[in-house]
Amino acid sequence: MTNGPIRVEREISGVRIAIETGQVARQAGGSVILTLGDSKVFAAVTAGKAREDIDFFPLLCDYREKNEAGGKIPGGFFKREARPTTKEILTMRLIDRSIRPMFPDGYKEEVQVLTHALQYDGKNNTDVAAMIAGFAAVRISGLPFDATLGAVRVGRVDDEFVVFPEDPVRREESTLDLVVSGHEGGLAMVESSAKQLPEEVMVDALECAHKVILEVVSLIDELTEKVGKPQAEFNAPAVDEALKAQVFEREEAMTTAVRTQGKQDRHDALAAIKNECVATLTADCDGDDLGARTKTIKNMLHDLQQHVERECILSGTRVDGRAHDKIRDITVVPGFIERQHGSALFTRGETQALASVTLGTPDDEQVIDGIEPEYKKSFYLHYNFPPYSVGETRRIFGPGRREIGHGMLAERALMAVMPTREQFPYTVRIVSDIMESNGSSSMASVCGGCLAMMSAGVPVSQPVAGIAMGLVKDGDREAILSDILGSEDHNGDMDFKVAGSGVGITALQMDIKIKGVSRELLSTALEQAREGRIHILRKMLEAVPGPAPEVSDYAPRMETLKIPGDKIGFLIGPGGKNIKAMQAQYSVRISILDDDGNVQVFGTDSTQVKACKDAIEASTQTPEVGTRYTGTVRSVRDFGAFIEILPGVEGLCHISELAHGFVGQVTDVVNVGDEVEVEIINVDDRGKVKVSHKVTLPGGEEGESDGGDRRDRGGRGDRGGRRRERSGASD
Repeated sequence: MTNGPIRVEREISGVRIAIETGQVARQAGGSVILTLGDSKVFAAVTAGKAREDIDFFPLLCDYREKNEAGGKIPGGFFKREARPTTKEILTMRLIDRSIRPMFPDGYKEEVQVLTHALQYDGKNNTDVAAMIAGFAAVRISGLPFDATLGAVRVGRVDDEFVVFPEDPVRREESTLDLVVSGHEGGLAMVESSAKQLPEEVMVDALECAHKVILEVVSLIDELTEKVGKPQAEFNAPAVDEALKAQVFEREEAMTTAVRTQGKQDRHDALAAIKNECVATLTADCDGDDLGARTKTIKNMLHDLQQHVERECILSGTRVDGRAHDKIRDITVVPGFIERQHGSALFTRGETQALASVTLGTPDDEQVIDGIEPEYKKSFYLHYNFPPYSVGETRRIFGPGRREIGHGMLAERALMAVMPTREQFPYTVRIVSDIMESNGSSSMASVCGGCLAMMSAGVPVSQPVAGIAMGLVKDGDREAILSDILGSEDHNGDMDFKVAGSGVGITALQMDIKIKGVSRELLSTALEQAREGRIHILRKMLEAVPGPAPEVSDYAPRMETLKIPGDKIGFLIGPGGKNIKAMQAQYSVRISILDDDGNVQVFGTDSTQVKACKDAIEASTQTPEVGTRYTGTVRSVRDFGAFIEILPGVEGLCHISELAHGFVGQVTDVVNVGDEVEVEIINVDDRGKVKVSHKVTLPGGEEGESDGGDRRDRGGRGDRGGRRRERSGASD
């Protein structure tokens, strides 16, 4: 084993990747600093003692983006990072889903894989870097790990795959965002969003990803060899073969039980067998022996149930009697909650999602802030999985990692068909509440969410459906399952969720527990998933043929307009005075979208919304010669009247422009507060406005007022003549 800093480095697909160890966190079981481009991520792995009081592997994977990595200071009162962001949680899940299957069955030592971003270069995202760093730290730690893992991100620009795409390219140009982990034996985990790509393109992308993963694996193996730490051996507890034989005597009864129709009835039948088995085989035990033997028997019963279910599937018929490619019965109830902006109840077998859509304003956009540049989301989906959906009780907390992950998968599936802001200026929020669950609740959220959006009048470019698939493989025997149950998910060798339209795939998620899944098998599985997806889409379109032509009566009304950019300040007013007054007067919300002057007005009353729009247009338009207004006299002077033609804009109507004949005093024609029609006759370089009332009167023509100043008007006409006559008479 080598002491001191160790570094390995190579260029992979045009990106420099370096891994260092031995300089920091030397008391951890394994620690590395990984550099991808100029982004850096730290990872450390530690292990505790085995816990015999549990029947699961206590693995914790954590990822954090420290604000200093992006040159930022956290907001808020405490100026410190708090709970993990959605991106951090999703990255934790990417690491966990990749690593967990690689530890041996029965391993119960507490393992922590902690990663955080040290530096972000603005191009190379730190999520995949954290995955590779975590895999490397585990590999050099000496823990009993089945294989070296690698990870990669693949994009697609101009029909060409791009490996480790830079963030600006990934966000703005790529039609694919694919994150894959794997080993020499194949793929381990897949997470992807796409813009309706064909199945074969996805298979090609996975094949491209695996080739790059092998290079990453080679780099980590080079580091592992230089570190030279021996890998610990794990010896699984000895199996009591005699006791196992007694438990497996109930295989026939277990087979009958697992074929019981209905989730709850099946659960009761299985519980009866398990209770009988435990009671019979522990009759002679007491004290500590009773607890230990009971636990052993329950583990064996779990293995027996798994064996029986897999054999049922491989023999041709699933536990609920369906063929491998059969989809459960589907029912759709659009508009299930009448006063919501859009809703749908989607039921597939014993899985049910109630999806609700709420339409909001640009002010309702979600602000995403982290080490990357801040941006806003006008579409987001929240997924809830309450305990009653599976007939259980548990403490109620906020959304867990699983709920965050499932919600984001459904959101990505629908994002590809969302209209642009120009096509549909609303902010869209979907909430999917799982009312029942027996497999594939995230894909039910995709179906329900799409139906709810169409019910709400969101003009999606294509309807989208999702389906959960499974694979059971034993030697040469294999079965690809459509629309899997919860138990088939648990007992299978691969589960994958595919969402998309009739055009192509919009989201893909895979968790692969075995090695050696061939390209042909992946292609067959994705084709079967496509057929199932098309079947589900047909059922959905029977209930909701397309987006509603208009938004719900309960949704906010919206009007869009554009004002001159230099009028934005006037619309807002000092301290927001003007915009607040308008919002209060018309009971609306006004959103200024950008510095170009694009404005949206939202409200529940379409009449008020339209009136507010008209008022904004009137108050922000630029006065032009020849335009007529009905204005209000604001003040009177000897030489004329000042008339407000627009909010905050007054024009001078000279006494000579008040009427055709002689006007002795301004107040002979108008007084303060009068409403009069005027026409703009001049706007000078300083923006001063002159108006005429007489050209709007019968017999008035635009030619009667030239719009110039007084010295340009020549003689005084009638008024001058009359004064001379009066002057002569007095003489």
